[in-house]
Amino acid sequence: MSQPVRIPYGPHPDQWGDLYLPSPAAHDGAWRGVVVVIHGGYWRDRYTADLGAPVAEDLAAHGFAAWNLEYRRAKSDLPDGTRTAGGGGWPTTFHDVAAGIDRLDDIAGLGALTDDDAARLGRLVAAGQVVGLGHSAGGHLAVWAAGRHRLPPDAPGAPAKGGRPRVPLRGVVSQAGVLSLAAADELGLSNHAARNLMGGSSADSPELARAFALADPQRALPIGVPVHAVHSPNDDAVPFALSAGYVAEARAAGDPALLHETTGDHVAIIDPAHEAYRLCRRLVGELLDSQQLPSI
Repeated sequence: MSQPVRIPYGPHPDQWGDLYLPSPAAHDGAWRGVVVVIHGGYWRDRYTADLGAPVAEDLAAHGFAAWNLEYRRAKSDLPDGTRTAGGGGWPTTFHDVAAGIDRLDDIAGLGALTDDDAARLGRLVAAGQVVGLGHSAGGHLAVWAAGRHRLPPDAPGAPAKGGRPRVPLRGVVSQAGVLSLAAADELGLSNHAARNLMGGSSADSPELARAFALADPQRALPIGVPVHAVHSPNDDAVPFALSAGYVAEARAAGDPALLHETTGDHVAIIDPAHEAYRLCRRLVGELLDSQQLPSI
């Protein structure tokens, strides 16, 4: 398979995506759609888009164009007791994810692709054939991004003038996603990763309380966008209850959301050889084939 094309969406060294294009032999030469891959790592900068590379490669081998997105992440604690400088967190990480997805709207005109590939990609984006696939913290960010149209105009990542995003997500497959920021904070998951992301707890100030509300996909319901939450009860990094709780609230609010219980640990779901990941790939295809999830 050909090497991905690295394309910046901003001036910071972490503002880029790797675009993986289907080979001519994949899926009989037809492109099935565009998948925005958002990696996890509890939003910390010690984890990078390398986590999403195997997934993006597999998607391209099955006929999808995959946009493996990097973004500025929050500080990390290192084994020697020091902390990295970080470059993200609230609101920077959210600005980056929104800008990185919207970059798909003008990639075709950058000259980074052949004319034929640029035309194919442009047609898919224009037709709304773009979905999100996010793992762990990336699942949180992907579902948050799918609800950007629900954000107030002054919120980080909100579309210009309160309209629709330049590149809306047609649906999301969340892979063991941290779908409730409030629950992640209350449980202190991964050494209080939510507070590390947001710069404190929601109880610290009215400003942080509002920031948590804007950053929490569960608080944005309903978003009117299909979400498949795929999660294993054996996951010891992100509790299964976060996906189950999100789906229950989403469905009560009228959103087309489904919970898929799978097997394996927290990283099995991003292993192309594991059945949990293969389920995710199938669901990505279903989202691109239909505007809505099947009625239940």
